[in-house]
Order: sequence, then C-alpha cells, then structure tokens
Amino acid sequence: MTILMGDNNAMVEQLSGTRDFSKYLVDGYCIRDLLPTDENLLSRGLYFPSVCNLCCKEPETSKHLFFGCTFASCIWSWLASVINCNVSISSIEDLNTLLNKQCSLQCKVVLISAVIHSVNAIWFARNQIRFNNTKIQWRSSIARIIADVNLSGNYTSKVSSPSISDFVLLKNFNVNINPPRALTIKEVIWQPPIFDWVKCNTDGAASGISGLAGAGGIFRDSYADHLGSFTLKVENGNALKAELVGAMTAIEIAASNNWRKLWLETDSKLVVSAFQSGSIVPWQLRQRWKYCLFTIQSMDFVVSHIFREGNHCADKLANLGISLIDLVWLNDVHNSIRDDFAKNKVGLPCFRIVF
Repeated sequence: MTILMGDNNAMVEQLSGTRDFSKYLVDGYCIRDLLPTDENLLSRGLYFPSVCNLCCKEPETSKHLFFGCTFASCIWSWLASVINCNVSISSIEDLNTLLNKQCSLQCKVVLISAVIHSVNAIWFARNQIRFNNTKIQWRSSIARIIADVNLSGNYTSKVSSPSISDFVLLKNFNVNINPPRALTIKEVIWQPPIFDWVKCNTDGAASGISGLAGAGGIFRDSYADHLGSFTLKVENGNALKAELVGAMTAIEIAASNNWRKLWLETDSKLVVSAFQSGSIVPWQLRQRWKYCLFTIQSMDFVVSHIFREGNHCADKLANLGISLIDLVWLNDVHNSIRDDFAKNKVGLPCFRIVF
C-alpha cells in the first residue's frame, strides 16, 4: 500500500509536524487516485462489476471502503473509543477532528500512527479477501494495529505530558511514556506511627465561594487501624484558616482522649511553620493557637509535612466538612475514604509528578 512504503516510523515522525494531516492523507497518500479501488479503475476505462469485498453490499468506492463499510466502521469505532473521542468517523473531516485532539507530542505521533495503520489494515483486509480468498476478522486487524502503533510510539523521541488522558492513550497501545527531562515521578507512601503513638493526618479545604471552608482529620495507631476521624465546617474561612483549625482540632481531640504521644501530619508547610513562628496565624485564631501550644508541652508531640498525594483521607474529610453545620466525629471509616484508607493500611504508594 502506498501509505506504508518505506520507513513507516520515520514517516510518522515527519507527519507529526503536519498541521492538517487529513488533507495530507487525501492529497498525498491513500484516498485520491492512488489506490486501485474499483472506483478509480472504472474511471480509467476498466469496466467490470464492482462490489466491496469486505461487506459485499455496495460497489467499492474509496469513501465506502474506508468509511462506509461495516469492517471500516468497526475499526474507526474502536479507535475513537481508545482515544476517548466522541467522534463518529465517516469522512476525512472526521479524521481531522480526531487528529486535532489536544495532546502531547508523543501522543500526536501515536494518533497519526493509529490512523495510518488503521487505513492500512482496511486496505490489507480488502486485498487478502480479493486476491487470496482469506477473510480477516476486524478484531484481528485491531491486534495488528496495536502492534504497529506500539512500534511507532516507542520509536519516537518526542515527549509526553503528565496528563491522565495522555497516560491512558499511551497505555492503550502499550507505549512507554517519554517524560519531559525536567519531570520526575516520586512515590509518596503514608507511614504509620511507632508503637504506642497516635498519628493524625489533617487537612483544610476552601471552596471557590468566599467564606466556605472545611477541615478534617483521621487518627490511626501503629497498626494503621482507625481510631476515629473528624470533619467540620470552618466559618468565614480560607485555606490557611481551615488548615490551622484542622491541626488545632486534632490536638484538642487527642488531649481529650488522653493520647499523650501524638504525631500530627499535614500537607500544609505553613501549618508546620506555624509551630515555630505563630506570626502567620490569623489574629482570630491566636488565643486558641496559644492554648494548643501550651497543651502539646505536656505531650510527646511531633509535627511533619506530607505531600498531598499521601494525605487523601484527610483531604476528603476536609471537603466533606464544607457542607456540614458543626463538628462531626466518626467512629467508623467514612465511605468516601474507605479505598484510600485501605491503600494506606497496606502501604500502597501514590505518585507525585514534580517538574
């Protein structure tokens, strides 16, 4: 087939910089006058009965073979679902819409390669049944497309982005991700406290609407078992105020339960700094903050920072508090954090992308 003559991977690399790939496809490679479809042969004076060998329902034209045939429709429907693009591909213009999808350079190479190899798969299946009397199932063609796209995606030196959509697209074709050089991926693992200590992860959350904020926290022992958790609404609050209220509430609850060895962990570096310098604490909270500092003097107390990726339980409890009226104490693990709690308990990592 004309599309795949020569170095396929190098050609895909070259096409990845083409702005209107569908026009290039029409003018230069497969649809217009270059392939010996029945339509093109008839236009050149070769008169014979024409039928699409793939569906045996209509005469073979370029448009029918590559877009209207049931075999082609199955290929394009599968491709649209893999790319997560709600486009019904029935023309060259639809291909252009598909290829204009916003994505990274590596994903652009994969998209172009997927279209090229899909067209090739349709033409190959047509030739096999016409000349070799061998019928190829469309699912077998998909397996071949994935294998060919995998080669192109892994051949390119272009880089991906940290978006989930790009990650899913590349993994659907088993392509290794080429991260930007300045990008690193860190594992974040929640750690339980040592024996006889209690650990409380806290967080604060503020909505885009002024004055709506919430705080939350979860207490766990050295076995990572749930001792209790809390969530509350923070009146007239912003993110910092909510974070501080969450920390103060955790200290007050620990003292009331006679938990004298407390490890407080938060994803706010400002809260950690506040234990060294109270100048960043808003004046409305100063008195309560001083009382908490006085309380921890009679405790074995440690405060530390954790990245947000390791603080999902507290984060979801804080967001839950925005819609509440008063402090709510939870003896059981709340449904919204059940999955994250289980991952923390068995030590499964979360991943943080850092530029």
